[in-house]
Amino acid sequence: MPTLSLSLSHAQVAIEAAATLAFALSGLIEAARKRLDAVGVCVVAGLAAFGGGTLRDVLLDRRPFFWVQHAGWLWGLLALCIAAMFFMRSRHFAPTERAMQWPDALGLGLFAASGTQIALGTGQPAIVAVLMGLVTAVCGGVLRDIVCNEIPRAFSDHRPYALCAFAGGWLVVGAEFLGLPQWLGLVAAASTATLLRVLAMVLGWRLPAWRSE
Repeated sequence: MPTLSLSLSHAQVAIEAAATLAFALSGLIEAARKRLDAVGVCVVAGLAAFGGGTLRDVLLDRRPFFWVQHAGWLWGLLALCIAAMFFMRSRHFAPTERAMQWPDALGLGLFAASGTQIALGTGQPAIVAVLMGLVTAVCGGVLRDIVCNEIPRAFSDHRPYALCAFAGGWLVVGAEFLGLPQWLGLVAAASTATLLRVLAMVLGWRLPAWRSE
């Protein structure tokens, strides 16, 4: 049992770190698209990376916040922002909305899995845990878009986004119910949610939208 717990803890930390990096990249690209200054780039990247997880921790009354518990990630975020700004300037990199969506899709799947598992670990019911995974996965991108003066893409691009995170969360619950290794549920959920979002982008899957006469 101690070995299983240790491996689960390591898997959670690795997945949250990867998700934080992916969403930070999406924030960097979006900030570059909007031609923000250095402070704006760091703020938008930080909101994208830490916003969803922070709201999850607030709702679950979980302390310390995940980015306080792993304060080294803040230094990593600052280093990433500085390196990315130099790279984009020297390489004349043209950030596009499409480029932003790829790390966003990866972060979506990873945060959906980790957020659901963390909520289950606090004893939450299955539906609450899945919704906490959804909050973790979606709200960072929502904050990123709001600060950049965009209608959040999670609500407006008509391609499945939150639904992908919702589906992934249930795989974590299913693995728990079946008694499978919890790290396996994390990997399956993250992979499935990310794959669904990628397929939605590539194949143009659409959700019903409000139509005016």
